Amino acid sequence: MSRENPVVSTTPFKPKGVVLDMDGLMLETEREEIKLYVKISGEMGWPTPENMCQKGIGIGDDVVEMLYKNEYGQEYPFKEIWAAVNEQFTIQADKDGIHHRPGLLILLDKLDKLGIPMAVATSTHRLRAEWKLERGGIQNRFKVKVFGDEVKNGKPAPDIFLSAADQLGAKPEDCIGFEDSPAGLLGLAAAGMPSVFIKDLAEPPQEVLKTVWRCCTDLEEAALLFG
Repeated sequence: MSRENPVVSTTPFKPKGVVLDMDGLMLETEREEIKLYVKISGEMGWPTPENMCQKGIGIGDDVVEMLYKNEYGQEYPFKEIWAAVNEQFTIQADKDGIHHRPGLLILLDKLDKLGIPMAVATSTHRLRAEWKLERGGIQNRFKVKVFGDEVKNGKPAPDIFLSAADQLGAKPEDCIGFEDSPAGLLGLAAAGMPSVFIKDLAEPPQEVLKTVWRCCTDLEEAALLFG
């Protein structure tokens, strides 16, 4: 499949696999986690604005920690803040569940109907990611799951997408990858996997958007890509 301009296709197709990010793409988690991070970091005496938090979208915790320490100094207590964020988010999600991004079930049902195998490829570590998928009620929808603690190099490296395609039994170029973050889109491009961009919080720069195969407003619109 050749990469085209980032507009919605009018010609449905059937890839050999679909690889989906989790946070911010399928599950409505990033907005709430960032809201909590801004609140808790301020309470701990290290106010971190939302635009700084958005720089960490789609990348692993180790890289995010380095990003914050480079900005605020080596004393910045990332692990302590993030642990408190996870604790508060867990309490909320155990009570209320985790909401889906618009159109998620429409897309998953469409892919199931067409017999297209699906993989999750998330920077979140396995234990936390499996819990999020369970609280979102979609833990059994995927043939393959690849997590951030199972690859050598996190996004924007291609490792997680190459692993997902391999476990799906397909070549990367014969799959489609869904992402909402610049780091994820760069990883898909590096893997040679055509990408679909669904915007959540982060707006990729133009040089990243140039790598995108399709842009869709939400997952329901993206389901129209498949016939």
